[in-house]
Amino acid sequence: MSDRFFIRLFAVFGILNGILMACKPRLMDISAHFYVLLIGNLVLALVSLFSYRMSRKGLQTANNNAFVRAVYGSTLSKLMICVVGIIAYVLTYRPNVSKATIFILLSLYLVYTIFETLSLFNYIRKKK
Repeated sequence: MSDRFFIRLFAVFGILNGILMACKPRLMDISAHFYVLLIGNLVLALVSLFSYRMSRKGLQTANNNAFVRAVYGSTLSKLMICVVGIIAYVLTYRPNVSKATIFILLSLYLVYTIFETLSLFNYIRKKK
């Protein structure tokens, strides 16, 4: 990837992991599941990499419909993986489900989505 997305994604992943590590005592106080958050951060980073590559491949085609399909497909796949992850979390920790953990995971999803969108916009600007 010539636009250094992978390096920036690794930096965002590291920063978010650092924030989670620094806030571990506070997260434990609010009954958030710390290791679920770390695994969720890793999964979201990998899914964002896959989604970005899919969208970028759609940008390289001459057909506009292929681009729209690629963007919708990447967005839908990322959203479905997140929904499946949250369902798996709820089923695994059924008696001890933490709403804080779910909201933090959704916040991480938002951060990665914004990061991916900004990276795609920067790629399009450089391409023109």
